Formats: sequence, C-alpha cells, structure tokens
Amino acid sequence: MSDKRKILIQLDGDQQASVFDRVVAIDAGVDELFSYGQVTREQVQNMVHGCIFTRGPKDLARTAIFIGGSDVAQAETLLAEAKQHLLPQFGLSVSIMLDPNGSNTTAAAAVRSATRHLDLPQTTALVMGAGAVGVRAALLLAQAGAVVQVANRRLSKAEDAVKHVLEKVPSAEVSAVPLEEAPLNEAVNRAALVIAAGPAGKQILDARLWQASSTIKVMIDLNAVPPTGIEGVEVMDAGVSRNKVTCYGALGVGGLKMKLHKAAIAQLFTSNKLILDTEAIYALSASL
Repeated sequence: MSDKRKILIQLDGDQQASVFDRVVAIDAGVDELFSYGQVTREQVQNMVHGCIFTRGPKDLARTAIFIGGSDVAQAETLLAEAKQHLLPQFGLSVSIMLDPNGSNTTAAAAVRSATRHLDLPQTTALVMGAGAVGVRAALLLAQAGAVVQVANRRLSKAEDAVKHVLEKVPSAEVSAVPLEEAPLNEAVNRAALVIAAGPAGKQILDARLWQASSTIKVMIDLNAVPPTGIEGVEVMDAGVSRNKVTCYGALGVGGLKMKLHKAAIAQLFTSNKLILDTEAIYALSASL
C-alpha cells in the first residue's frame, strides 16, 4: 500500500464548491482536499492531467476526483469529459465519484431502505418527482425488477424520466403518471412502495389518499423541509409504522445516505480504476 497522502479533487460547477461535500470528504478520511468551484468542461482536461501525471501508477490510487454541484446535467458533462482524459492503458487513471446534489447517494439509500421490507422484483413502486433523485430511484428500482410508475406535475418530465430508464433498462415496466388526484389515486392503489422525491417544502401526497390504500407497505419521503412531501410521514421516521405502513422520512434515510457517501469516498482510494455513479454507489450500499 502506498504511503502517499490521500488527495481528493472536488470539481463543482457552482460558484462555491459545496461545503456539505467538503465536510463529508474530511470525515471520510481524506488527507488533502482541493476544492474548485465554477468548473467548466474546458478546464477538466488540465485538472485530470494534474492528477494522473504527478504520481506514478502505483500511487495513483491515492488520488481521486469527486464531481458534485447543484446542476446534475453539468456534473454529468464534467464526468464524461474527465473520463476522456484518463489513460488507463498506461496505468494513468484515478477513481471518480459522481454525486451532484447528493442525488446518487440519496436515491441509493432510499431504494436500499425499501429492500429491508420488500422483494423488489415482486413490487410495484410509485416514484413521485422526476428530478435528479426521482429519476435515479426509478432507474435503480427498474434495474432491480420492480414495476415503476413515475409521477410529476409536468407530465413531460415524467415521460422524460421513463425514456431515461428505458434507455438503461429496455425491458423495464415503467410508466409516467400525471401528479393529479384521479391518476395519482390509481397509481397509489397499485403501489406497494411510494417514494416522494419532489421539491423541498411541497406536499405532494395527502394522507387521505395513502391511508385509503390497501396495497402500500412502505413509504419513503425524501423532503426534509416542512411541509413533508407525504402528509403524515415525519422527517425522523426510520422504519416507523403509521397506519400499518412502514415509513421513512428524509432524516431517517439520511443516516444511511451519510454512511454511503463516506463509504464511497473511502472506496475511491482502494483502486485507481473506479467510476462510482448511480449503479456502483447502490451496489456499495448493500455492504452497509
């Protein structure tokens, strides 16, 4: 094992690199953290070359890249660019983790929490919200064999989420649902699992709808800003039974999310060949 210090290069498209991600990196055991904000695609090549040409191949597992920021599409662009400038054929590569806005670790923690109570290949799920976390949760559920319904106020966004899932999992049973009372009620009454991944401070499922359902077994609400996304679920719920439904709130899932984030950072330094994206981070969650 190399005795070089563990260096994490944080690339963030926002004006200031995320304080949250910086704190977690330090708590995960990083020795040196180089944080950059307002990173553009054009800057990535020099940053990657600064990583791979400064240490010999046997020491490159002690350098890694974390890509975050609030703009998920931008972060994915930075990842694609970074991968282009690695030279694995010569052993000149570093591991990279992608977690913009905490979307990968949050979605993975939510789906992993559901597996404690449900057999996903036998489950119909309803994911409310087609933002970064909702899309990733839908993808992970589809990959696990669940039937997935994606609801969003803008139906076109739910349809885009469905297309994204089908691109990754062509055999998936996945459909878009308008976030309106009648179709939402139908979707709720088909679902054993409900995940609310809507905007902060917006209630998107009334208690009367889910309490009238005979099919729901698990509900996970990822909104930590009052009011909660699912009426009747508390942010601290972590497997709490409410109306015979097992409930998780944002902070209830957050404990696993934080463990997963730190574990993923630590795993970066076990190899110089890892790309920790949605699927890889979810796979890691099985060990926690």
